[in-house]
Amino acid sequence: MTLALITPAGRGSHAGNRATATRWAGLLRELGCRVRVIGPEAAPAGCRFDGKSPDLVMALHAWRSHGAILACRQAFPGCPLVVVLTGTDVYRFQHSHPAAFLESLEAANALVGLHDGLDEDLPSRFLPRLHVVHQSALPLPPGAPRPSRRQLDVLVVGHLREEKDPLRAALAVRDLPEDSRLRVVQLGGAHDETWAQAAREEMAANPRYRWLGDLPRWRVRRWMARARLMVISSRMEGGANVVSEACVAGLPVLASDIPGNRGLLGADYAGYFPVADTAALGDLLRRAEAEPAFVEGLRRQVAARAPWFTPEAEREALARVLTACGLHA
Repeated sequence: MTLALITPAGRGSHAGNRATATRWAGLLRELGCRVRVIGPEAAPAGCRFDGKSPDLVMALHAWRSHGAILACRQAFPGCPLVVVLTGTDVYRFQHSHPAAFLESLEAANALVGLHDGLDEDLPSRFLPRLHVVHQSALPLPPGAPRPSRRQLDVLVVGHLREEKDPLRAALAVRDLPEDSRLRVVQLGGAHDETWAQAAREEMAANPRYRWLGDLPRWRVRRWMARARLMVISSRMEGGANVVSEACVAGLPVLASDIPGNRGLLGADYAGYFPVADTAALGDLLRRAEAEPAFVEGLRRQVAARAPWFTPEAEREALARVLTACGLHA
């Protein structure tokens, strides 16, 4: 079976779309597929295998891959087409660019979402085509670092851009008492120089905040082992892989109360705060420092979610998508 996987994030990118495409390519190969990962600009020609149409086209990002999706539908009218929905698709471009968004969905034989709450936000006519694939994560390696006893490190992982509300945790620890051990460590590249400058200025003004920039995955995983908490403050998410990673690592999360987080952590999760609410996040951080039982309760909740996020579960979910398209791995 041949499969063309389209992603708007280029080779070498650390963006979530590229990480998802790379991981899925490996899982689909385990299912027996020949997979080619290409950018939208290379479609439809780049989707061909030995000059022949692919057996399936899978496109990440309904809006950014819109042109490629329509081109593939025209070039390969008998080929099943799967569109994978991202957070900016559903929570931004569905409203700001509805025509392109809806055209991509109409062209698809199947839709894939990355969390369990998308049925609240998509037009009902698309729900019969919707499948959920939870992104997987690997356990931390043996011998990973232990959390510091001197500092209570709070980890923020993700690119510095508007959708992530990346400096919210830093703002929440600005005015803590001098004896507090809380420290925010931020990992991720800046979307542009404006965000980089904002992070540098925050470090200069806030001794409890460190921005370490874009680090390789092995170093991110070491920081996950060292941290006591993770903050995910995003304004919108399509089902962030960093949530999966935190759950598998047993790392308690304080998360913005948005569908993309609730769809992974569950409606009853105890660590939510309202979007962009610095005071509410600060209250949760102070409670985490003062009440070890609160942190332990969050740890139990994320650990209970970990079985959702294994590579085996992700591979099986992808296999179900293939079956829904009339293909059998």
